[in-house]
This record gives sequence, structure tokens and C-alpha cells, in this order.
Amino acid sequence: MAGAAEDIPQRPEEEEHRLSICGKLCYAIGGAPNQVAGSAAAFFLQIYLLDIAHITPFHASLVLFIGKASGAVTDPVAGFFISKSRWTKIGRLMPWMLACTPFTVVSYFFMWYLPPFVSGRVAWYLTFYCLFQALTTLFQVPYSALTMFLSTDQKERDSATAYRMTMEVLGTLIGAALQGQIVASAHVSHHCAVTPPVNTTDSWHDTPSFPDPSDPLSHQLEQSNFVLFCTHAAGLRNHFQYLVVTILVSAAVSIPFWQKFLQRFGKKCAACGISWMIPFAVMLVTIPNLILAYFVAFVSGLSIAASLLLPWSMLPDVVDNFRLQNPHGKGHETIFYSSYVFFTKMSAGIGLGISAAGLEFTGYKPGICRQSDDVILTLKILIGAVPAILILVGLFILLFYPITEESRKETKLALEVLRRSHQSTENLDDRKEDTSV
Repeated sequence: MAGAAEDIPQRPEEEEHRLSICGKLCYAIGGAPNQVAGSAAAFFLQIYLLDIAHITPFHASLVLFIGKASGAVTDPVAGFFISKSRWTKIGRLMPWMLACTPFTVVSYFFMWYLPPFVSGRVAWYLTFYCLFQALTTLFQVPYSALTMFLSTDQKERDSATAYRMTMEVLGTLIGAALQGQIVASAHVSHHCAVTPPVNTTDSWHDTPSFPDPSDPLSHQLEQSNFVLFCTHAAGLRNHFQYLVVTILVSAAVSIPFWQKFLQRFGKKCAACGISWMIPFAVMLVTIPNLILAYFVAFVSGLSIAASLLLPWSMLPDVVDNFRLQNPHGKGHETIFYSSYVFFTKMSAGIGLGISAAGLEFTGYKPGICRQSDDVILTLKILIGAVPAILILVGLFILLFYPITEESRKETKLALEVLRRSHQSTENLDDRKEDTSV
């Protein structure tokens, strides 16, 4: 027994907790279908509600807004209840993922089903869209928190996170590539492809498939700032779907590079890659050009890959640091992951609200071919100045991030000592039980 106990510290920790490529791929593939479904809902749901279900623009925007809000609220609630759940033979997280998956599929199916009645369609789609958002959260929170249980080695967890981010970006890419042309035809009016008439303000009535221009909320839920910028400020209305695909391809291809970069140079140093897009975005705003737009899309994909990978790879380090400071606290992983997702959704909602308010204040009118100079200036600010300022502020805050590469290695060693001492204690208790028997 003594010899066996002496052999434990000498066993290489890296080999003991190394994940196979097959294991990483199996874990990563689990996130792709969620992204494909999310892309379909983001691109198609409002068009479906307006053109197929014949729901008014106000009710369509209400369905989308309440559904997204329900998903955000579900994040911390799901994290709390999952952290309080008991361990089973297949773990504590897997039962949640397996249990919610069939209900997610059913809610997704009925979200696209056209009921035979008309008067209750708003309640129908509101119910199933909220269910879909909530059930997706119940899957996403334990799925992302599963990273902590794949391995105790930080490099292996970072590698698994990189695999997951790559597959999720590819899932989004599949959705965007398959639906890009349809999205483009839904966003761009046919009369805008030719010389518009003198009275462009009346051209709205020629495009009944769009939301009512008096409802700006439904139209910000429909188009992103990038699409609006390409359509109205840069003269690239026929290229935005290809620019989006370029961004996603660049992000998917560059994630393995960033994973190697942060392992070699550290995560704080890798954060500087997020700022690569700033000068090129400013150039695109000041000098709109098709070739420059594709180059900016490529560089933006590099920056987006860094911004996607970095927070998810930093989150396990934060959980490890919490474990070290609170060695007797267990089961808090899902709370950290759900909190991160909640604040991510909340910040996206705040950004959406600020963008919508800015465009409404400057007189944006959906459906017309030419916007006012104030609207074009606002779009340039939203695409160039605002992201640049927010990125720089975020990088400045990151300077005060307390976990460095040195402290991360110290935390890793300290947790290994705690795990070995815990195993030794369990072995000692087992020996006492055997002796008593």
C-alpha cells in the first residue's frame, strides 16, 4: 500500500487527463445543431411570422423580444437548479441535456408549424418560441459547463473549448450559407436594385413583406447594424450575405491558431487580437470599397474568433481559482457559466436597444432605398467608433484581470495537491471500513 501511494505523485498528470481527438470532436459536435437552429430562428422566424403566419409587425416583434428575454432570464435560474441537482450514474449535467433535448425538438417543430386557427396564433408562437429559448438554455448551460469535467488539465480544457468554438462557428456558417440568399432577398426590396423613384418615401407600400415603418423595434430585431451599414451607408446591399460568410469562415479557420497562440503567449496577450479589426473598420467607414470590405470581413473574423475563444477559455480558470479559495464548495460550475451567458445576452440586448434608439432618433425609415445623412452618419458611428471604443475599454479592464499565467500554474499545482489529498483521505476511509468489517 505504501509503495502504491508513493507511485501516485509520480504519475504524469498530463497523460492521466489527456483527451483524445475523438473525445474532443464528440464533445464539440454537440454544440453545432444548436447554432444551426439558432441561425434559422434569427434569420427566418420574423419573416415567417409576417409572411406565412400573417401576424402583425407589432405582435411579431413582441414574440421575438419576449422570447429572447425568457432565454436570458432562464440562464441564472438554470444554473442555480443544475448546481443543486444530485449526481447520477451518468453525472450531474448529462441528465439535464438528455431530458431537455426531445422537448427542444418538439418546441422547435411547433415553432414553425402553422396552426389551423388564426385568432390564437400570437399566443401559439409566443409559447413555443419561449419554450424553445428556455429549453435551449437548459441544454447550453450544462453543455458548456461540461468543459470543467472533461479534464482537470487546463491545456486540455482550452483545447476542448477551441474544438467547441470551431464547431459552433461552423454550425452558424452552415445556417448562414444555406439561408444567405433567402435572407438577402427578404432584407432588400426589388425596387432598390434599380433607380429609385423621386418620391422614395412612398416606396414602402410596394414591399408589404416588411414590418410597418412606425415600428422600429421589430426592424432592429430583423437587421443587424452591419447589414444596415452595407445596405445604406456603403452601397454593398448585394454583398452583405457573402461578407457574413467571409467573417464566419475566417473565424472558424482561425480558432485553432488562437488556441495555439494563447497557450504559447498567454491569454492576456491573445486578447490583443480582438483589437485587430479597429483600424480596418475605421477605414471601411471612411473609405467604402468592395475589396476593402471583404478584407475587413476577413480581419473581423480573426478578431471575432479571439473574442469567442478567449472568454470561454478564461472561464475555467476563474472556476479553478474559486475552487482553490473555497475547497469545500462544490457544484458551482453551472452558476459561473450561466452567469456569463446571462450577461452576454443582456449586453447584446442593451446594444440592440441603444442602436434602435439611435436610428429612431436620427429618423431611420425601414423600407426606403435612401436614408438621410444623419442615419448614414449614425450607422458609421455604430460600425466604426462604438466597437472601437468598447474594445479598447474592455482591453483596459482586462489589464486588471488578476489571473496571470504564473498564478494559473500555481492554481493548477495547488488543485492537484488538494485532489491527491482528497483521494488519500477517501482511501484511508475505505481501509478503515474494511478493517471494521
